[in-house]
Amino acid sequence: MVLGPGKEFVFIMPAGARPLLAQAGRRYPSTGCASRRRSTTADIAFEKGDRGITMGTFIGIDGFRFGWVACYFDENGNQRFDYSGRLERLIAGPYVRAMIDIPIGLPDHGYRQCDVEAQQYLRARVFTGARWGVWDFEGYEDANRHYRANGEKGISKQLWGLRDKLQEVNETTPLARQVRLQETHPELVFMRLAGCVLANKKTEFGRNQRIDLLRKHGVRKIKTWLNQRYGTGIGGDDLIDACACALAARDMVGHLPFHGVAPKDGRGIQMEIWY
Repeated sequence: MVLGPGKEFVFIMPAGARPLLAQAGRRYPSTGCASRRRSTTADIAFEKGDRGITMGTFIGIDGFRFGWVACYFDENGNQRFDYSGRLERLIAGPYVRAMIDIPIGLPDHGYRQCDVEAQQYLRARVFTGARWGVWDFEGYEDANRHYRANGEKGISKQLWGLRDKLQEVNETTPLARQVRLQETHPELVFMRLAGCVLANKKTEFGRNQRIDLLRKHGVRKIKTWLNQRYGTGIGGDDLIDACACALAARDMVGHLPFHGVAPKDGRGIQMEIWY
């Protein structure tokens, strides 16, 4: 998004983004996502009181510095969020499907095709290079020294910082679990919902865009939850992203890579990103 003549926001479409939106049945707007006007409508999907979570539950999960934060929707319209230092506690109960913002299925070498395709739309918002065993290195420099000595590209510090979560999820995800616990990326979800790539989530404008979209698609308590998170260590962005992951779990429409069957890692886990 750049500032054009007359100080109006003009959306710049990332290379290759049109196929994703076409698959999702969306028209690609030129400026629709760039408006500074807040949405005046909230097409709330859930209106019933919260009476607990039932078997027909959809879960969205995102990481934060002390563990994981999860957003829950169920078939009776109940909504809540929770957090834990361990993923297992958040998915211990019955649920239909959970979507998590962390790579599931890691190659021993190279890049995952789903990450390469996602980066075409989201650019630097996607961390590429997640590989099996990255958590075994003693330090960031050791990991990159090893990869480059073997003719591969290094990894970013952001990805290095996710190594413990990558290990936690990938070492405990058997084939049977992947049917219900799958990978998503919040920015792809927001792109599908809005019809374009949103502004930077670290800006007030970008955050308001995401909150408006969540409310429009049924996350009626997001503003209340953002106030309740204080003192937990959960970032506002983390909670917003967990809600987007829950929408992906509830309403999943497609995945990357686009064509053919998703490649599998050495353990038989499919490497794909749903949205």
